[in-house]
Amino acid sequence: MARAAKKPSAQQRVKRKPVAKTSAAKKNTSKKVVSPAVAKAESVLAKLQSDIKKQAATVSAARKKAVAAKKKAAKAKTATSKRTAVNASNAVKKAVAQTEQLKNKLKAANLSVAKVKAVDTVKQAEAAAKEQVAAIAANLASKSETDLKKAAAAFEKKWKKARATANAKKVKTAAKKAASKVKAVSKKAAAKLKAVEKKAAAKPKKRKAKKKADGVSAKNR
Repeated sequence: MARAAKKPSAQQRVKRKPVAKTSAAKKNTSKKVVSPAVAKAESVLAKLQSDIKKQAATVSAARKKAVAAKKKAAKAKTATSKRTAVNASNAVKKAVAQTEQLKNKLKAANLSVAKVKAVDTVKQAEAAAKEQVAAIAANLASKSETDLKKAAAAFEKKWKKARATANAKKVKTAAKKAASKVKAVSKKAAAKLKAVEKKAAAKPKKRKAKKKADGVSAKNR
């Protein structure tokens, strides 16, 4: 006995949303600008293609007419029918010749379109290159201004730091010299003060000699 088919689970019944495929390269939605020269050459080419289609229909109709005229001339065998058949045959030859002329013109038109497109491609490439160079130049000029400001700020900071260090050294040297000078003056003043104090503290000497002289003079009297 065949086994009954299992019912799909709830998860299996949920339809999975198709994952959108992201192309590696995004399509360029912007329309390519067609130059007037290319547009004119393509217009001439399109007209010739249309003319060739019309001419092909003319040749087909002329051939049918020539076949019919030829059959009629074969049956009637009259001068008029024969002349009509000849004219119809000449009309086919003329239509075929016109078709060949149109085909030659079409070849020339295709070549002209190819040449004009090639020249236009070069011109567009040159214009795009100029625009790109101008954009790069403008960007570099702007970046140069920014970099100059940064460099000036960095140089100013470095210069100020170096100057501050140099000034600190000079101040330290000056302070050291001033301290030495003050020390020398202080030492000299201390010595002078000590001398003055010593002199002020010294006891006065007894005048013995003068007293002896006074005694001698009294005896003589």
